[in-house]
Amino acid sequence: MTMTVLLALHIVAATIWVGGMFFAYVVLRPAVGGIEPAPERPRLWRRVFHRFFLFVSPSVLVLIATGYAMLFLVFGGFAGAGVYIHIMHGVGLIMFLAYGHLRFAVWPKFRDAVDSGDFEQAGRRLGLIRKIVHVNLALGMITMIVAATGPYWP
Repeated sequence: MTMTVLLALHIVAATIWVGGMFFAYVVLRPAVGGIEPAPERPRLWRRVFHRFFLFVSPSVLVLIATGYAMLFLVFGGFAGAGVYIHIMHGVGLIMFLAYGHLRFAVWPKFRDAVDSGDFEQAGRRLGLIRKIVHVNLALGMITMIVAATGPYWP
């Protein structure tokens, strides 16, 4: 029962995070290309990321908590975990660090630039956000593939 609940929470949290990045990067980003670069586009992204973080920040915490809970309660720690668990753990840590940098270093500077009307600075920060999301989206997709196929590896 414990594994089922932990895994369900883990999957939902991963879906919110990776799905949110997919939507933002693959769907929304190209769609806003026709919007005037300043001030409308940065203001839109400011609203988008504000709402994104409301859902993704708790999801990231749930992923960490459920991941370690399953690692220790179900697999008995790192020694009892398969290679795919170690891969998910390593990639997940990289994703978490990139997310932390985005959320606590880049996002506040972007938000403040938009709020103060410094759209040149906002554009630079938005470019960095795009790169971080691109990398984290790729890592998230890899992690999901590893999670789904890893139990079936020889």
